[in-house]
Amino acid sequence: MPLWTWFGLREGLGTTPWPQRPGPDGQDGVLGLPRVDASRCAGAPCTDCAAACPAGAITVEHDSPSLDYARCVGCQLCTEVCPQGAFSVSRDWAFGVRGRADLLRAGHPQLAAARDGDEAGAAALAVEFNAFGHSLHIRHVDTGSCNGCESELQALLNPFYNLHRLGIFFTPSPRFADLLLVTGPVTEAMREPLLRTWEAMPQPRWVMALGTCATGGGTSGGGYACHRGLEGVLPVDLWLPGCPPNPAAIIEALLVLLRRREPRVRGGEHAR
Repeated sequence: MPLWTWFGLREGLGTTPWPQRPGPDGQDGVLGLPRVDASRCAGAPCTDCAAACPAGAITVEHDSPSLDYARCVGCQLCTEVCPQGAFSVSRDWAFGVRGRADLLRAGHPQLAAARDGDEAGAAALAVEFNAFGHSLHIRHVDTGSCNGCESELQALLNPFYNLHRLGIFFTPSPRFADLLLVTGPVTEAMREPLLRTWEAMPQPRWVMALGTCATGGGTSGGGYACHRGLEGVLPVDLWLPGCPPNPAAIIEALLVLLRRREPRVRGGEHAR
């Protein structure tokens, strides 16, 4: 008997029952993106948080800070420099949302534009999912990632998470894919290959922006060589920020897309 077979029989099943049943998600102690309580800044004009943010995710208007989760890299610098304690550390790692507007707090200057974009595809998406089965086939395209997101994606296929048990699979061909999963800020060199992949996918098809680079450009987006993620390049059906998002957050986001789970963040606010 091979050694690995004996080891497997001795150790037993290594796959977590989560998320189908209560069990470990493998993310104990993992930091999430920061929480914001803008009321703490009332009457205390300060822009330390915005100055410290390396991704330009924080704006301050009328002494009130707003955080764009789509651009937040989770560096926690805002929690360290804020003298009012408006930004606090959280363990809220599951951020998968169906609309860009849900990553913006009320009063954010870009909120109206984000809502207009979300409403355009929401009705069609709901109709398409009525006929959608319980399986999902994913084509992944790296558009200039640092490979941090790719490392987390690989972990989905290990024995602990075993993504296939949920009916979710990766496919090498866009012609067999339901979901186009994109990482990276979309460099100019990868824009055309990305669009060709999208065009090769059969209808109905969906797009997931995975990681802060894909959702908002991260720290390198907007330069001469790359876009600010997928916004304005392809219609996005699922947004998952994080630098990088951990495997459990990716699984939850995919289940949100499949209507098997509800988003934990709405209007930039965490579910309490």
